Amino acid sequence: MERRVFLKQAAITAAAVASTSQISASPKTPTSPIARRTLGKTGEQLSIIGFGGIVVMNEDTGAASNIVAEAVDRGINYFDVAPSYGNAQERLGPALAPYRNKCFLACKTDGRLKDDSRAQLEESLRLLKTDHLDLYQFHALTKMVDLDKLLGPGGAMETMEAAKKEGKIRYIGFSVHSAETALAAMDRYNFDTILFPVNWVLFTQANFGPQILKRAQEKKMGILALKGMAKTVRPVGEKQNHPQPKCWYQPAAFPDEASLGLRWTLGHPITAAIPPGDERYFRLAMDVAQNFKPLNSAEEHTLLAGAHGAEPIFHLGNDV
Repeated sequence: MERRVFLKQAAITAAAVASTSQISASPKTPTSPIARRTLGKTGEQLSIIGFGGIVVMNEDTGAASNIVAEAVDRGINYFDVAPSYGNAQERLGPALAPYRNKCFLACKTDGRLKDDSRAQLEESLRLLKTDHLDLYQFHALTKMVDLDKLLGPGGAMETMEAAKKEGKIRYIGFSVHSAETALAAMDRYNFDTILFPVNWVLFTQANFGPQILKRAQEKKMGILALKGMAKTVRPVGEKQNHPQPKCWYQPAAFPDEASLGLRWTLGHPITAAIPPGDERYFRLAMDVAQNFKPLNSAEEHTLLAGAHGAEPIFHLGNDV
């Protein structure tokens, strides 16, 4: 199921969960903040864990402010959101406002043409209560036809380049779930960043990701990772009724397998990983990042053994 479609379907379920379970207040600030890495050729320093806007989707304003404050206290300075994440922009904007000058804010556009992408950009700036975005990304750049459209005459790249000259965005990137389109995009434009799945099941069971990672390194791009804590597709009967309404896939088992999966992802040459929007997994990700160590051989063997038989959430050659 396409991520944007899933999120719209999940909004009602997530709202119901939010009404009975609120994000807890910020705990005591830890003594050692989450480490940072360089974002490719941009030179920016980002926390190795990013804050995905879905975390605050459908939460009340107080809960959103609490979790954002906690994340900042723990050393997170990289925040990522998109218009298709329900009301996440409306919740993140006010919550992040007190810390905006020391955070790296990334957003996305579904627009493929100049006019619709410009409208989304202006609306995102308004909702996020900021005069600029540090990174603006083409969202879910999966189909080759979309790449052709946005890079063609009247395409959304015209919005990106104009907005950069206006000071409304600083860097240009894209998120992707297709290896073919990712490679083509990197060959056809000098993007600053790429956001894509770096996941142990995908790498070992579908050969999905290694070729993207290699090309991005060659281009000296900032490499941002998705799905480090993902495991497999959800059973048909669990598409709508499951314990993680903000995850369209089946996440790795909590907490051990999920921790190993994230450490596997962080052990690759990436800048940062964005964990699931589910609160428990996000908090676990902050704990992992706080004391991050690469997997040893025994841990990696255990993790990869669990990948056998798991159905990958993406495949080479598939449009998602």
